[in-house]
Amino acid sequence: MTENMESYPLSLEGDGIPMVRFQNVTKRYGSLVVLNQLDIDVSAGEMVTIIGPSGSGKTTVLRMLMTLETIDDGVIYVEGEPLTHMERNGRLVPASSAHLRRMRSKIGMCFQHFNLFPHMTALGNCMEGPVQVLGLSRKEAEERSLELLDMVGMIEKRDQHPSRLSGGQQQRVAIARALAMRPKVMLFDEVTSALDPEVISEVTSVIKHLVDTHNLTMLMVTHQMGFAKEISDRVCFFFDGAIEEQGAPTKLFENPERERTQQFLNAVLHAN
Repeated sequence: MTENMESYPLSLEGDGIPMVRFQNVTKRYGSLVVLNQLDIDVSAGEMVTIIGPSGSGKTTVLRMLMTLETIDDGVIYVEGEPLTHMERNGRLVPASSAHLRRMRSKIGMCFQHFNLFPHMTALGNCMEGPVQVLGLSRKEAEERSLELLDMVGMIEKRDQHPSRLSGGQQQRVAIARALAMRPKVMLFDEVTSALDPEVISEVTSVIKHLVDTHNLTMLMVTHQMGFAKEISDRVCFFFDGAIEEQGAPTKLFENPERERTQQFLNAVLHAN
């Protein structure tokens, strides 16, 4: 973790504070630099999609926000507060477990492989976090969870266990479960890549609905270029642990400026 923290603010202040800020964030695995001094701001309510070749660091961004990965240099801020650091005696120090728990409660994540609790029903999966982590009563948690299951089209499957659900249905339950925690930021990591092509539309339609009706800040990693173009406010192309190019989806997909971006899009868009 970063040793020299004096150059980083203890918190972000003033108008227009980004919901998420990566400031000079570096991640290494031995001699391999996965993220190289990454700087990116994500505004409240913005939908940012990260694309790029395998090994470019895009999923690491999401895992850092979930504190599943440590950082070696720099600071990540969420709602103006350091995520993996905290203020002590006027300087930033590595965060305590209590600070990490509080900050993590602002962030929800949907994984590629659902990660539902197999012994719980769809409703039970959604209720568990609000009851155990947020301290809601079972009645409150059930009301919230049923509302969300209805929103993702899974209310009729509320009493089914994951083994009785299709991949698309499990992913929709996973989205409802993440939303039940009332996060400020939602992360989607290749949420359609483990699904059969015919059910991808089930999940993408739910995410479109979230974008249209909820003022959530969202970061998504995907290989679905058409979906990224349709849903995003901004698309960031990652290459070798850094943002090679970023911009509005129409601009980036139709008129990329950087040669590496052009090569990647040509390869991906003409793969089929």
